[in-house]
Amino acid sequence: MELGSAVHYAGNVLEMAERVRTWEAIGLDVVWVAEAYGYDAPTMMGYLAARTERVQIGSAILPLYSRTPALLAQTAAGLDHISGGRAILGLGASGPQVIEGWHAVPYDKPLARTREIIDICRRVWRREPLVNDGVYPIPLPAGQGTGLGKPLKLINHPDRADIPIFVAALGEKNVALTAEVADGWIPTMFIPEQAGAVWGGALAAGAKARPAELGPLRVVAGGPLAIGEDVTALRERARPNFALYIGGMGARERNFYFNLACRYGFEDEANRIQDLYLEGRKEEAAALVPAELLERTSLIGPAGHVKERVAAYREAGVTILNVNPIGADPIADLEQLRDWL
Repeated sequence: MELGSAVHYAGNVLEMAERVRTWEAIGLDVVWVAEAYGYDAPTMMGYLAARTERVQIGSAILPLYSRTPALLAQTAAGLDHISGGRAILGLGASGPQVIEGWHAVPYDKPLARTREIIDICRRVWRREPLVNDGVYPIPLPAGQGTGLGKPLKLINHPDRADIPIFVAALGEKNVALTAEVADGWIPTMFIPEQAGAVWGGALAAGAKARPAELGPLRVVAGGPLAIGEDVTALRERARPNFALYIGGMGARERNFYFNLACRYGFEDEANRIQDLYLEGRKEEAAALVPAELLERTSLIGPAGHVKERVAAYREAGVTILNVNPIGADPIADLEQLRDWL
């Protein structure tokens, strides 16, 4: 497995960039840059490209709806060039609250958009004249503009025509599509012991239609990291985040993280968390996050326990172990974890 970590959309991004430089020196393989409705990810990715030498730099995630397919392809090609072939284009549908509430774009046809955007990006990177029918008619047809649009191809010659594309997906149809057409998959709230039961069918369905030239699907998953005999209390730090996602990251009738918690068998807890969170009782909601969920989505505990968690992620097919070091000595924890990979 490769070792990954993330730069989150909150906090001091300049400080986090310096942290990435330090972690790169001790073996970090991939850094992911998040984007929600804070700073944009490509700006930070470009800065990281200039400040690092070896680490792969991925977006996690660029929403499908906030940029045109051609702009996504241009951005990835530019980042790949200035980083010397280290870019990863991470894509995702996000959710209606962000897409419609922040970007003012209708949240529709996420599967069709995902498939078309991936195909368009790859054709742009091959410098094919861009023509597309479907959700994204390119060039824009007569009657939807001046009628003067014509097929164009990327001016630059990209460093790579096969920049890796990873997709953040949770639903069965989206996971199946990801397993069919993407280079990698970014799940959330990943419990390795239950991955087969929850996603195995979708992954298998997508794999049947997967082109051989794509190679095996890469999988990114992990959690907070702390190694030691007295660190298990650090798992509690994740409670507010789980409460936010299960209870409030989406409307009551459309929350993908709530649905996943139910699929894991925490339906009663998820319903109570959602009720409390939407009532504004966030601390009470956080207190109801199951301890089992906290333990199984983290790498926190004595060395033997963390090694067992690493083995569980590997057995579940994870190829990039993504961690957030929260212990007293993150450098030591990362170095120890690196030895186990």
